Amino acid sequence: MFTGLYRILKLSFQDIGRNIWLSIVTITILILALFSINSLFTVQIISQNAIEAVKSKVDINLYLENNAEEAEILELKSQLEIMPEVKEVNYVSQQEALSSFREQNEKNPEIIQALRELGKNPLSPSLIILPENADNTDVLIANLKAYQSDIIESRDFNDNTVILEKINNITDNVNQVGMVIIAIFILTSLLVVYNSIRVAIYTHRREINIMRLVGASTNFIYMPFIVSALIYSLVSVIVIVALFYPFLTLLQPYLEVFFMGYNVDIVNYFTTHFWSIFGIEFLIVALINIMASLIAVKRYAKV
Repeated sequence: MFTGLYRILKLSFQDIGRNIWLSIVTITILILALFSINSLFTVQIISQNAIEAVKSKVDINLYLENNAEEAEILELKSQLEIMPEVKEVNYVSQQEALSSFREQNEKNPEIIQALRELGKNPLSPSLIILPENADNTDVLIANLKAYQSDIIESRDFNDNTVILEKINNITDNVNQVGMVIIAIFILTSLLVVYNSIRVAIYTHRREINIMRLVGASTNFIYMPFIVSALIYSLVSVIVIVALFYPFLTLLQPYLEVFFMGYNVDIVNYFTTHFWSIFGIEFLIVALINIMASLIAVKRYAKV
């Protein structure tokens, strides 16, 4: 068994060595295909994080009358909290609103001076409402528009639907283009692997004839070419891992700036899901290469 395995591996590496440039081209095509797949997967992860970031920022503000009593405000807060669409209601008093406003504009002396000259707190108390499910924000907004209370002065509904639709549209367009590119690379990979095995069979045509004459089994004649396809797959996955992680490392600082305040770590995601991502990719690439190899062997090896 070990002698047979050794001979199969030896023949496989001989195939690769004798057609080294064709082998390099084959591996390069596979690397480009894998890079496209991983790039598309990265875009999907980033878009999902962007959608979650926008959804987490969805809030609804109810601005209350300045003369509203504390008890009335807390009563309104309690009534809103029992709504099934509401996750949380935060009360911001006049003083808290003023303190927050001053902190936000501490580098703008003109605004601070205007507050001092005004001599009173111009800001209103408010209730900040967080939806239970961002996907049902429209229902909550409709209910709050219909909700009547004498102490509600105005309502501010931040509609993030447009932003979410734009993110989804961009993601869908990228996915469509990416799928076309991936399909082209997969087809190209099939043709290149098929041609590589065909050339290898032609190079080994004398050995194949001798193996037939001495009674070698069909599997033994097939296996070196199948193993060559597996080697192409393994090398391409190893190289894409070596190339893609530096790419992710360069991308990570930009993601941290874009998603400031959120834990978006694309490098950690790929590391955590290493085997599920690259393991599955190896299996898919290996399956494609084996199919191309079998087609070439059955056609040209005449076994």
